[in-house]
Amino acid sequence: MTSSLYECEVVHERLIPRRHGFRYHLFFMDLWLDELPRLDRELRLFSVDRFNAYTFRDDDHLDLGAGHLRLNLEKWLLEQHGMRLAADCRIRLVTLPRMVGYIFNPVCFYFVHDSSGRAIHAICEVTNTFHEMKPYFLATPVRDGFFELIVPKHFYVSPFSKLDTSFHFKLEVPGEQIRIHIDDLENGQKSLLSWIHGRRVPLTDRRLAFYFVRYPALTLQVIAKIHWQAFRLWGRRFEFFRKRTNRHLQTDLYRPHRSLTEP
Repeated sequence: MTSSLYECEVVHERLIPRRHGFRYHLFFMDLWLDELPRLDRELRLFSVDRFNAYTFRDDDHLDLGAGHLRLNLEKWLLEQHGMRLAADCRIRLVTLPRMVGYIFNPVCFYFVHDSSGRAIHAICEVTNTFHEMKPYFLATPVRDGFFELIVPKHFYVSPFSKLDTSFHFKLEVPGEQIRIHIDDLENGQKSLLSWIHGRRVPLTDRRLAFYFVRYPALTLQVIAKIHWQAFRLWGRRFEFFRKRTNRHLQTDLYRPHRSLTEP
């Protein structure tokens, strides 16, 4: 079994208009999609599409009505990028889990591996607090085991970030370590740095029980900490951007909020 966990540190550092940063510790699950039935059978604390301490649900991620997550990803790649995955490709998902029925997952990462085990594509799936979702496709590695992409953001991630900035993704294919960087670029200059660094640990019931105590209600903590940091930025009088403005800069997203659909 190749699925595992990553114990991580997450860091955000705003540079513009003035510095503001934080760091938190959490963990991610590294789930190979073809192993989900086996994980569901063998782990007591993890289930697929059933309530448990930890749960994976297909519809927590990209859902185009095709059924299982792999089928939805294949549909998205074909419809949006004209790309058809080979049947022997394997897909892994690095994600926060649903915990005790609740999930909020700001970002998760897919890596598509060919039959030789080489990572050939990556997708970053970004979700905001309005539960809108936008996937970003990193079509090919710039070198073996490393993906990089600069792309217009066009997504409302934070009320304290402009919409006409760009994301700069830098993803190392996870191994014993995980190293992922997502920076904001404003007029070509870095305005916000964020990264996830961590180490691999085994995916076992014992480890899941340990994390259940160490990171109680992790996904609730994530949403609470996001709002706490937003309150701190508001208190420091950072510029605030309302979601209803600049609708034309919120494109190619899924589950659009009513602020984008109402007149």
